[in-house]
Amino acid sequence: MRRPFTDAEGGVGTTVRAISGLRAFGGLWRWRHNPLRRTTDLVEAWLAFAALSLILLAAPLIGVLVGIAAQGALQQSVRDQHKTRHLVTATVVKKADASPLDPDPETATTRDRQRRVVADWTGPDGSDRQGTVMANLKEPKPGDHFTLWTDAQGRITGRPLDTATATTHAVLAGFGATVLAAGLVEGGRRLIVWRMVRRRYTRWDQAWDKAGPDWGRTGTGS
Repeated sequence: MRRPFTDAEGGVGTTVRAISGLRAFGGLWRWRHNPLRRTTDLVEAWLAFAALSLILLAAPLIGVLVGIAAQGALQQSVRDQHKTRHLVTATVVKKADASPLDPDPETATTRDRQRRVVADWTGPDGSDRQGTVMANLKEPKPGDHFTLWTDAQGRITGRPLDTATATTHAVLAGFGATVLAAGLVEGGRRLIVWRMVRRRYTRWDQAWDKAGPDWGRTGTGS
């Protein structure tokens, strides 16, 4: 008698489905010569085994390849951004007025209004620039200095991507590709099994329609 499949043994998610599929395949394999076995049973068993193999082998490989490709592209982006973006020192000219996009000053936080300043800075190309920017100062006053990122012409730009963040994104991309590949394999298996079951039910209905009118009369002489 087979021992019940417990939660502690099975885990959750894909692990449960994988182990269940493997057990199902093993059970069907043991009675492959049983006269009660249908062809579709064997097909389903091989299908489960193939899907399990793809989920355990192909899906992680796809994830690794996607992660490597993403890592290469993102690290190249890191290098490009660090070449084209420059950290310069700006000088506070005055505090800026409330943002024109927010006409109600009560809806803007005091912290945002304090950090929004008009500042001067010199671009990497030597050009003098002035504009309204967000300063990383709690209490900005005229003459205070702070840093900001610009392009080669001194225009404000975002902070360049760092190596650690790029690596994290690459890992997430690889993990997502693995999950997506596994989901596609499992979805394809379920779709094929569903169509096989539908076809089986159709054949049963056809056989029942043929045998239905004479059901129970065989051998009665009527």
